[in-house]
Amino acid sequence: MERTATSLPGVYELRPKVFTDSRGFFMETYHRGKFAELGINDSFVQDNHSFSSKGTLRGLHYQLHHAQAKLCRVIEGEAFDVALDVRIGSPTFGRWTGLLLSAREQNQIYIPVGFAHGFLALSERVQFLYKCSAFYNPADERGIIWNDPALHISWGIANPLISEKDAKYPALSAALLGDLPRYPRK
Repeated sequence: MERTATSLPGVYELRPKVFTDSRGFFMETYHRGKFAELGINDSFVQDNHSFSSKGTLRGLHYQLHHAQAKLCRVIEGEAFDVALDVRIGSPTFGRWTGLLLSAREQNQIYIPVGFAHGFLALSERVQFLYKCSAFYNPADERGIIWNDPALHISWGIANPLISEKDAKYPALSAALLGDLPRYPRK
């Protein structure tokens, strides 16, 4: 497994070793010991799988009290994945990083707790898998509006398909202080 830093400390692109032959390929997408060697020590407790059609934007989501680190990958198609630092007091508060995830590249993104997460489906079909370090708690879910003008996220789309819930999230500057995590997390 190869780890590459992104523009946000703690957010990494991961590339597993892929073994290919005439039958297809094999890769190890998660190995607790090998991840620990890379400095990623989260224990993942839940796997999620979503399907999205082209132009679907999901996010930007985070959980406040049951914060989730995420390990994300695409197994069909391509998606533009975004991590946004929402930790009050962080030196990178309000900054985001984006990464193209694709089934062809078989790359992953690791997003630690304290970051909002979202992705845009770029291909006709996108199957998106992600591991979470805490169980989903619907009452604890929070979010930031995908098109917050102060963030300047380069989604490359003007009118994505979004859920009614995601359309109602506030801008980062309007999020209540009690609805944002603190840096450093204790």
